[in-house]
Amino acid sequence: MTSLEGPVARAVRRIRDYVGTNAALLATAAIGAALFAGLIMLSADVYEAVADADGVSLLDQPALDLALSLRTPAGERAVTGFTNLGDTPSMVFITLTVAAALYAHWRRRSILLLVGVAASGSLVFTAVGKTLVGRTRPPFSSAVPPYEHAPSFPSGHTLNGTVIALTFAYLAWWLAKVFWVHVLAPVVGALWAIAMGLSRVYLGHHWLTDVMFGWAFGLAWLALLITVHRVLLRLDRRDRVVAEHGGVPARAPSKVLEPGAPEETPAAARRSGTAGSPRRTAPPQDRPEREEKP
Repeated sequence: MTSLEGPVARAVRRIRDYVGTNAALLATAAIGAALFAGLIMLSADVYEAVADADGVSLLDQPALDLALSLRTPAGERAVTGFTNLGDTPSMVFITLTVAAALYAHWRRRSILLLVGVAASGSLVFTAVGKTLVGRTRPPFSSAVPPYEHAPSFPSGHTLNGTVIALTFAYLAWWLAKVFWVHVLAPVVGALWAIAMGLSRVYLGHHWLTDVMFGWAFGLAWLALLITVHRVLLRLDRRDRVVAEHGGVPARAPSKVLEPGAPEETPAAARRSGTAGSPRRTAPPQDRPEREEKP
């Protein structure tokens, strides 16, 4: 009986220790996977409704009629000026400018990596979606010039604007140490994404479901990227802690993601250093050896 309990008890302890040590890592992965799966299913539902011309796509014409009733000459000019910021040349300029500013301030290579991957993915998804679906835009009689002729589904302005704006919001939330930035950055990013999508419906350039898919799929893509980033940061931080305590990490804590980042002292290491136990410090390498007394 004892011989059976020994391996079982050891296995249970290993699982407990693993979950306890990696709780944040597992929670991050689980939450990100759940968000990605949920948003992908929502995107699929919108796509099926568009393909079958039923479900939520029945809201397209009422939404366009509502936009027509709300238009004014001044509103059309203002919304057109805003939606033009979502054109490809404008978005490229805004993305490069903001990314360069963030990198100049924080010197983190992850800024360039995340922005590049996020933007490239959203552009590819937009192009593939338009090619596969080939949906016709609302009639020109219901649109505000200048008219657009590319396929309608999905809304590229919405998808790209959602991904880029919320990527910058995440970077500011992650890197900034000021509380008001943690609050303001996500709010500004969300408002940009919502306003960009609604502007497309207001001007009659897209159906509502084009915009809904752009929001849902953009959030899904962003959830996946942020989850991967948080997991990699967690793994790198754990390896640094292991190395600082004299162990052998799973990989060298070489800051692959953040080569220029300052060292972060783990809370556990700080507590152990202030607990009153003397620290052993290695002698300087360049100190000359003492001469032996005769």
